Amino acid sequence: MVINLRRSHRISAPCRGNGLSLWASIFTFRFFALSLTIAVSIVFTFSFLFTTSSFASDLSFGFSYDRNEVKAGSNRRTVLALKSDPLKPRLDQIRKQAGDHRSLALAYASYARKLKLENTKLVRIFADLSRNYTNLMSQPSYRELFDADANLIDESELRKFEKEVKERIKFTRQVITEAKESFDNQLKIHKLKDTIFALNEQLTKSKKQGAFSSLIAAKSIPKSLHCLALRLMEERIAHPEKYTDEGKPTKPELEDPKLYHYAIFSDNVVAASVVVNSAVKNTKEPWKHVFHVVTDKMNLGAMQVMFKMRDYSGAHIEVKAVEDYKFLNSSYVPVLKQLESSNLQKFYFENKLENATKDTTNMKFRNPKYLSILNHLRFYLPEMYPKLHKILFLDDDIIVQRDLTGLWKIDMDGKVNGAVETCFGSFHRYAQYMNFSHPLIKAKFSPKACAWAYGMNFFDLDAWRREKCTEEYHYWQNLNENRTLWKLGTLPPGLITYYSTTKPLDKSWHVLGLGYNPSISMDEINNAAVIHFNGNMKPWLDIAITQFRPLWTRYVDYENEFVQACNFGL
Repeated sequence: MVINLRRSHRISAPCRGNGLSLWASIFTFRFFALSLTIAVSIVFTFSFLFTTSSFASDLSFGFSYDRNEVKAGSNRRTVLALKSDPLKPRLDQIRKQAGDHRSLALAYASYARKLKLENTKLVRIFADLSRNYTNLMSQPSYRELFDADANLIDESELRKFEKEVKERIKFTRQVITEAKESFDNQLKIHKLKDTIFALNEQLTKSKKQGAFSSLIAAKSIPKSLHCLALRLMEERIAHPEKYTDEGKPTKPELEDPKLYHYAIFSDNVVAASVVVNSAVKNTKEPWKHVFHVVTDKMNLGAMQVMFKMRDYSGAHIEVKAVEDYKFLNSSYVPVLKQLESSNLQKFYFENKLENATKDTTNMKFRNPKYLSILNHLRFYLPEMYPKLHKILFLDDDIIVQRDLTGLWKIDMDGKVNGAVETCFGSFHRYAQYMNFSHPLIKAKFSPKACAWAYGMNFFDLDAWRREKCTEEYHYWQNLNENRTLWKLGTLPPGLITYYSTTKPLDKSWHVLGLGYNPSISMDEINNAAVIHFNGNMKPWLDIAITQFRPLWTRYVDYENEFVQACNFGL
């Protein structure tokens, strides 16, 4: 037993030592775990307390609690608390906005002084705005907000500060918006462009309507002129034997090539008589002058009476209707053939303002007078007067102021047409009258060739026949049926027909523009042999140019009983 006990003791002794060690290790581990748990609990406790304090602070500012109640026990914040204040960024943002708008007001004030604006009120306003921002941030109640060591930011003060800043910002922006036009050159330019565009649109519309109205006025027949034509026709019907030449032999003077012959094509009774009156009164030997007046059938009777009632100082006057020339028919004359075209009639007689005024540049060519065969008779002079060698063509809106017999003494150098050139600089060149984008026009003519005037043209009929000018006119007129070579009228085909066969005359023979240009000098007019009322403001219309109208009315036969009965010119 003793031995066993000892053995047992020897064996169990180490076991006892190992047990104590194990318990010591367990105790150490538990102590360490407990310490760690306590440390973590302390950290969480402090964190919770700090968060609760911040939340309470936020809650107090969010619901506008009394600041004294919230700050019980603590009147100042730590540096850490101040740096993490959520109101601080908001304060910085408001302060930055105020500073930016203060700088903006200063910039506008400086720019206004540089521009030396007449309205110095703006300079004063911007300067005052800048001072207001400075004064606002200098107030003691607001300066505390910007102090890093200041008390806890008072949200009520912050809101008050924010409200005043926003009011000043709003006013500053309003003033800048209203004054921006005075400072922003780009805005000025855009606004000016918009204004110019709108005015240009109105001007274009007014020009179209004005051109159309002017065209209507130019085509109108005054009441007195209409009355005169009717009274003369009434006289012709009442006394046919006094005014008719039917059955009588042709006077030899009408075909005598040794006399001075004039061609006048018109349906205006007064205008035609004024041309003859002015020419007769300013010639030395009226009996050597022959006037060939051609009108339409409707006005033939009135023309016959008008020219039969006066002697005209022995001058010879022939009155005929265009219908008397049988060769002038649609099978021979291109214009008469083109009159049958519906497109051409629509172009001339369009009755809608928006369609009729599309081409304002060439509005005058929409006048239906250019469809009249009377306007194209000038291209048939050799056939109408086969026995003559030379003839002077006169429009019915001209006045003769000097003896024209000197024209018959001019050496034409083999040319067909003697006319006054109208070009100066780049104006009144062939390019203005014809379509040089068309290959035929471009190949045949020079765009820089000088244009000349219709209205007083001296024609060498022998040279005309030799050059076959009528055939040339027919060729080009047929090609232009669709108006692709030139706009309608008689000048473009005349420029083509007599290209390189026109002799320039001295400008004093023919002065133009009295029907549209009021700035022509009286010296130039007085020195002219012929003055021309070309344009819409004809002297027998109410729209005539006032200072030029007496030049025409002094040749009106106011002693004529029918002129007096119709109150013409009053």
